[in-house]
Amino acid sequence: MDFILRWDKAHTKSAALYTGVTETEATPRSAPNPGAAHIGNPMQLKNPILGLCQQSTFMLSAAKVDQCPDDEGFEVAFAGRSNAGKSSALNTLTHASLARTSKTPGRTQLLNFFKLDDDRRLVDLPGYGYAKVPIPLKMHWQRHLEAYLGGRESLKGLILMMDIRHPMTDFDLLMLDWAVAAGMPMHILLTKADKLTYGAAKNTLLKVQSEIRKGWGDLVTIQLFSAPKRMGLEEAYTVLAGWMELADKGAEAAAE
Repeated sequence: MDFILRWDKAHTKSAALYTGVTETEATPRSAPNPGAAHIGNPMQLKNPILGLCQQSTFMLSAAKVDQCPDDEGFEVAFAGRSNAGKSSALNTLTHASLARTSKTPGRTQLLNFFKLDDDRRLVDLPGYGYAKVPIPLKMHWQRHLEAYLGGRESLKGLILMMDIRHPMTDFDLLMLDWAVAAGMPMHILLTKADKLTYGAAKNTLLKVQSEIRKGWGDLVTIQLFSAPKRMGLEEAYTVLAGWMELADKGAEAAAE
């Protein structure tokens, strides 16, 4: 199924995942510091996000937006095609088996919330691409995912997983368009980087980074990532800490 981005004219953001819809406009959110999450940023000493991720717990699953937790605090959502390694990345970042992994792609069918503390959450979004489910159920996922992305005030950033061997799919382009139009910070993990040699992985990173900068600007940042090799954890933690307003706390702790 092809997805087309839709924007309504009431100056409200909407990440429509429907077919046959015309494109209009949206009012961007405030963009973050463009250099805040670029490739190579070192993780701050005593980064508080580490402890929060290690103690993270499952909170709830939501089939509809009105079943989500109260819209307050800080949320970071994880998105990606069904075979992009999204659940594996979440589990590696949290040091726990929070997100369900499966040899059958597309099993994440709900919005799954994981609690870091009373104010901060990670959200595992439904994966798309290979889920063998009836069309009406797919449309149900799409409708409520659109409502979540378009109306969730506590959503501070989006982590997009791309398989480094198959980057920039139609779904990836859709999410890039939505994030930039909505002014939503996005950080890309080029997952499964261990499947390529370091040189090949680096070349792919530079190629995709150049394409993104030309097409979507500096609001989107990118890095290499491998769950089995634990590659790229520090960069990802730095991004999460910044979006959840923990970076300053880490700096204060390091100075003590």
